[in-house]
Amino acid sequence: MNPDVEAIVREYSTKSVHMSLGTSANNTPWVCEVHFVCDDDLNVYFRSLPHTRHSEEIAANPQVAGNIVKQHSLQDSPHGIYFEGTAEKMTDPNERKKVFPYFQKVQGVTEEILEEAQDPEDKQFYKITVKNWYAFGKFGGDKNQKHKLEWNGGQK
Repeated sequence: MNPDVEAIVREYSTKSVHMSLGTSANNTPWVCEVHFVCDDDLNVYFRSLPHTRHSEEIAANPQVAGNIVKQHSLQDSPHGIYFEGTAEKMTDPNERKKVFPYFQKVQGVTEEILEEAQDPEDKQFYKITVKNWYAFGKFGGDKNQKHKLEWNGGQK
């Protein structure tokens, strides 16, 4: 039985506020934790200072990957969603305003984050356009499996 990966991603992405984000530069990978939100098209957004390693690496190489996994015990079956795509810093204030309600709903932030983003040295908004989503776990079956959803930025 093949599960509805899109439904899994939509549900699972609302169960956590943290994700692991993978970036790389000069063939050297890096992983960090960031707070995130998803929009209705399953784009992923986060905010970060522009001088962090992952932000600098995104500026040099926009190819990223990440996962959203809830902690579990060794006795529990692991479940998680994973993605690969391209990331970019959002420079258009109107685009940041459009995604602000997702941050407000999930993270309880105020419009102050929009003001912060006007300062190029303060936290900036980043958008990840997901190319592929993956779900790993016992989604509808009796053994752990990886299931792929070719997404291409919302175009299945």
